[in-house]
Amino acid sequence: MKLCATSSDWGFEDRVPRPLSEPALAYFPDARSMRSDRDHGASGPFLGGLAMDTSPDHGHIPVLLERCVELLRPALTRRKPDGSGAVLVDATLGAGGHAERFLTELPGLRLIGLDRDPDALWIARERLAPFADRVQLMRTRFDGINVALAESGYWTSGSGQPEIDGVLFDLGVSSMQLDRTERGFSYSVDAPLDMRMDSDAELTAADVINTYDEKSLARILREFGEERFAGRIAKQIVRTRSRRPFARTGELVELLYQAIPAPARRTGGHPAKRTFQALRVAVNGELDALRGALPTAMTALRPGGRIAVMSYQSLEDRIVKSTFAAATASRTPPGLPVELPGHEPDFVSLTRGAERADSAEIELNPRSASVRLRALEKVAQRPEGTVS
Repeated sequence: MKLCATSSDWGFEDRVPRPLSEPALAYFPDARSMRSDRDHGASGPFLGGLAMDTSPDHGHIPVLLERCVELLRPALTRRKPDGSGAVLVDATLGAGGHAERFLTELPGLRLIGLDRDPDALWIARERLAPFADRVQLMRTRFDGINVALAESGYWTSGSGQPEIDGVLFDLGVSSMQLDRTERGFSYSVDAPLDMRMDSDAELTAADVINTYDEKSLARILREFGEERFAGRIAKQIVRTRSRRPFARTGELVELLYQAIPAPARRTGGHPAKRTFQALRVAVNGELDALRGALPTAMTALRPGGRIAVMSYQSLEDRIVKSTFAAATASRTPPGLPVELPGHEPDFVSLTRGAERADSAEIELNPRSASVRLRALEKVAQRPEGTVS
């Protein structure tokens, strides 16, 4: 999977958007130029070349907000009702909607906000300005949580006592990123094939599409997108790019129309969804980051601390589910009548399986329809010599 070019070589800025074919538009009717005045935020100011939504929430509605507060609040108010002495890590800060709610309700709470997206951090910094003396914002991918905690002075992995009371993860691409056409996350508009959550990262979706061999492309689509036509799509990509490299999402959308059989295009949701998910996950290393972040975050929690994770696709949820299952399992050998000291589970579950948004929230915020929420509490270690 050696890369042979950089994103600038694909002509992101120079390639003029071309209209999709009429057959493609029949299945992708919203595909249009990123320069259209119909685009979200097109008339607003710009930051780093991106159209900015000037509404107070920046187009972002926090998912399962009330439930997240309900789950994490007990851990944040154990010392004092106003959250004094407690620290919450928002590992996926985004536009800061969840963070704002916690800081407003708990005037003594301190918050560490992490995000790899510099534009998201800019928005969150503006939004959380009234709480600036209680907030530390750090630009990092969430698997850098141990470094972020060390730099903020709260915890050093492998030494000292954990000092974090709550951790919140809201995984996947944010509404803000989806709605900014120029980022290339959406398959409903024609935009540069970018998909980077960190705009300073080198690898783009165009790099993957234009330089990875057919076998590697098929694996990415199959493993990260669960796309059953991965082989057909990869073969068509390689054939097409030999004539002209891909630079825009509209070009990929049209190829998907050609590669996916007609009956499949008409069922199971938008036919581009799985391919775009796979590319986004590959470009941003999302699954590896999650595998690294969860154990570190759980270790950083004080006894009695809580972690809540919201995922939006099955690959993420499987990682969360398996990690949480291991953390809540007893290490006592099967068949023994009592729990052996030191073999108790490190965590207890706060949710029965994965919780979902109710119909009222889905109607208000359709992007909450796919959310799965899981939460744990870290248990205090029993004194040695005691049995349960």
